[in-house]
Amino acid sequence: MTELLLLTAAFLAGAMNAVAGGGSFLTLPALIYAGVPPVAANATGTVALLPGYASGLYGYRQDVTPVGDVGLPLLALVSLAGGLVGAALLLVTPDAVFRGIVPWLLLAATGLFAFGGALAARLRSVGLHGRGALLGTLFAVSVYGGYFNGGLGILLLAQLSLFGMTNLNAMNGLKNLFSTVLTAIAVATYAVGGAVDWPKAALMVLAAVAGGYAGARVGRKIPQPILRGGIIAVGLTMSALFFAK
Repeated sequence: MTELLLLTAAFLAGAMNAVAGGGSFLTLPALIYAGVPPVAANATGTVALLPGYASGLYGYRQDVTPVGDVGLPLLALVSLAGGLVGAALLLVTPDAVFRGIVPWLLLAATGLFAFGGALAARLRSVGLHGRGALLGTLFAVSVYGGYFNGGLGILLLAQLSLFGMTNLNAMNGLKNLFSTVLTAIAVATYAVGGAVDWPKAALMVLAAVAGGYAGARVGRKIPQPILRGGIIAVGLTMSALFFAK
């Protein structure tokens, strides 16, 4: 039953990450239930979801475009640097501290996505624009992703909305690109730090890949208002569950 739970959580998490984010909020509880400590559970779940991010990126490959005049190589490099910093921070965080801040991180990410449009207009009116602001906020979000990963997709979508992006297919393409890059460097850092339960990660990888590709193909066909509402609902639900726990 434990193995079935991990496989199911990985498949659904891969699909969620491809279209909305928040997949770690399925893999993390499943791994903790299986006896893995919280920090190691987060690292192990991130390893399992990395191929799902990559397959989700492949599913959205036609939708990946630069942001304004900032090219994809520079965006990817900034995301990689942020992921490295965040992963290093996770390795030095005690389990009790990590457990306590999880619900606050997800709730903040959900709020940013829900009110991203209005916030973007307000920030643009006071000068948040240009390459520096774009790269700085991407770095900050990538640090978060390397540290926690749960709700990363929601936060990346919120960050992109702050700079005028409204097409969710294009936003999901970039989200999957950044998620793949920063998660890859985070996984390497976790591995060096000895924080990964490799047998459980290996069990979950194939299910996450299948879920990521399936989610990307289905997500592109869902009307954008419904998809946006679903993203917000996922974030609020998972926030409530973690606060209750």
